[in-house]
Amino acid sequence: MKKIAIVTDSNSGITQEMGKSMGIYVIPMPFFIDGELFLEDITLTQEEFYKRLGDNSDISTSQPSPGEVMECWDELLKEYDEIVHIPMSSGLSGTCQTARMLSEDYDGRVEVVDNQRVSVTMRQSVLDAKMLADQGHTAAQIREILETEKMESSIYITLETLKYLKKGGRITPAAAAIGTILNLKPVLQIQGEKLDAYAKARGKSPAKKIMLKAMEDDLENRFKEAAEQGRMHIEAAYAGNKEEADEWAELIQEKYPQFDFHMDPLALSIACHIGYGAIAIAASKFIPQDETK
Repeated sequence: MKKIAIVTDSNSGITQEMGKSMGIYVIPMPFFIDGELFLEDITLTQEEFYKRLGDNSDISTSQPSPGEVMECWDELLKEYDEIVHIPMSSGLSGTCQTARMLSEDYDGRVEVVDNQRVSVTMRQSVLDAKMLADQGHTAAQIREILETEKMESSIYITLETLKYLKKGGRITPAAAAIGTILNLKPVLQIQGEKLDAYAKARGKSPAKKIMLKAMEDDLENRFKEAAEQGRMHIEAAYAGNKEEADEWAELIQEKYPQFDFHMDPLALSIACHIGYGAIAIAASKFIPQDETK
């Protein structure tokens, strides 16, 4: 049986400490704040990030340097036969494309998975990869399974403020001004490729109801068979607002007690574009049983 290393980045929500306990290697995502380089979960905490965001610091996302990625792989290949590398969705970042290009120099020993996920759904893919590796699958087989299942997840997010959508050019200043006056809260969705508009509501509470209804529709239609078998992971994520998130998690678990549940802080690379106070619900299907034998 080949020895397989599982590598991801901090967009998965897996911290350095969690990674060590799970046997997963986590590359920190870099951020520039007022021109200074920070590494997520190493030199940049969630608290510091939201403080700087609130102070209107100039924050931009970046991707790990090719040298850092290759150094990680080179070290691991001294101990492991193959690597499965799971970066953020190619629709949301260039990280995946860069890693794919770098892997071409590794004679098939590094498989880069583009399974179109981020944050809590990406975390689940990483856990699935680890499980498949422990069961004896090769790196190529793991990549194939995860990419076959890549669209079997769903995320809905609502925001506290329109400020960061305006800042990122996703909405016009006029639309942001009107939306703020009317207390409009957009509901966004991630169904694989990218962040898209789904709906809008007058206030955050109605926005949460829209998200719960959207997830209910997904579970009754798109994921019907898996949901009936209890083979769904339900997840929640939040952007700095832990107290609100705990209440949100309780509501979700009351609604779906039959499903496995997990909540994490939202990946900072997403929070950077939507701001403090965002809250999300997500779901991902179990990988097929016949693939895990």
